[in-house]
Amino acid sequence: MPDVILPCLNEAPALPDLLKRMPNGWNPIVADNGSTDGSAQIALDHGAQVVHVAVRGYGAAAHAGLEAATSDIVGFMDADGTLNPVDLDRVAAPIVADAADLVLGRRRPTSRHALSAHSRAGNAYLARRVRLKTGFAIHDLGPMRVGNRQALLDLELNDRRFGWPLEMISRAAECGLRVTEVDVPYGPRMAGTASKVTGTIGGTLRTVRDMSRVLPK
Repeated sequence: MPDVILPCLNEAPALPDLLKRMPNGWNPIVADNGSTDGSAQIALDHGAQVVHVAVRGYGAAAHAGLEAATSDIVGFMDADGTLNPVDLDRVAAPIVADAADLVLGRRRPTSRHALSAHSRAGNAYLARRVRLKTGFAIHDLGPMRVGNRQALLDLELNDRRFGWPLEMISRAAECGLRVTEVDVPYGPRMAGTASKVTGTIGGTLRTVRDMSRVLPK
């Protein structure tokens, strides 16, 4: 049974529907990063495993979930309702077929409200730099991804902030992993949830800064 890690900070409005849509065979691990809205209890009530992560930061939550996972195949996705967990099987397919070691979900917005202009610009800028630095034909640093757990642990990722997802790709290139991407629909955030990463221009700039720090020199 594959594990899927959901880094979580105050996502109470989105969690019930998200966890109800979890496809058969996937074990959700909610890595709670200090939520104050009852997210952890909601996750437990809906059958998810909960890992409490005291160190704040997206990377800290994601990495704690990775360490808590036990399956050979492990996925990651945001817990804000923008992604549909049923797409995990599609993203995992190249891993199951031993055609890749890490698969990224390339976000395809379902409406103009799904990704802000500054989020699109920041993502395009970073993805282009990643293509130039790593040679990977990827166009998005999206939050849905699936990989081999041990291969990801062996990358020895150090960033515990917003640079963690890009560090994973950078280190994968250095370690010779096979990386590809698969299209996934991406919708607007669930009402009542707030972006911790690129919801504002300032947040986008911080994310670009954090991610740029972990790019290969």
